[in-house]
Amino acid sequence: MGNKQTIFTDEQLDAYQENPFRNRIVESFSEDGMGNLSFNEFVDMFSVLSEMAPRELKAIYAFKIYDFNVDNYLCKEDLEKTLNRLTKEELTPEEVVLVCEKTIEEADLDGDNKLSYADFENMISRAPDFLSTFHIRI
Repeated sequence: MGNKQTIFTDEQLDAYQENPFRNRIVESFSEDGMGNLSFNEFVDMFSVLSEMAPRELKAIYAFKIYDFNVDNYLCKEDLEKTLNRLTKEELTPEEVVLVCEKTIEEADLDGDNKLSYADFENMISRAPDFLSTFHIRI
């Protein structure tokens, strides 16, 4: 009683270990930004990544994860790193640049050539699969 253990399947562990954002996820939830998690930060991380977390909360942390240079904007370089990780670097550099430029062109509402959180939130609001992909099953 009170000693509940969580058993992860090999498939669940493989899915996490293969996640191209695993380091960024942990860094985004750690107060020091270096991936050193307190117990509360660890619990927060799994709460946000649960299937039941609200879309708004998931959007905040997705933005943090994709903001590699931690300047509160998604610039072309952040998008390139994100796209390369998502595609396992299978796109040519030219294709990556083209996709990132098109993304900024379509999602940048204020014309500053980078995506603010508001730009990002607007963009993912049009992506019906965002909620179904931004989670970890436990």
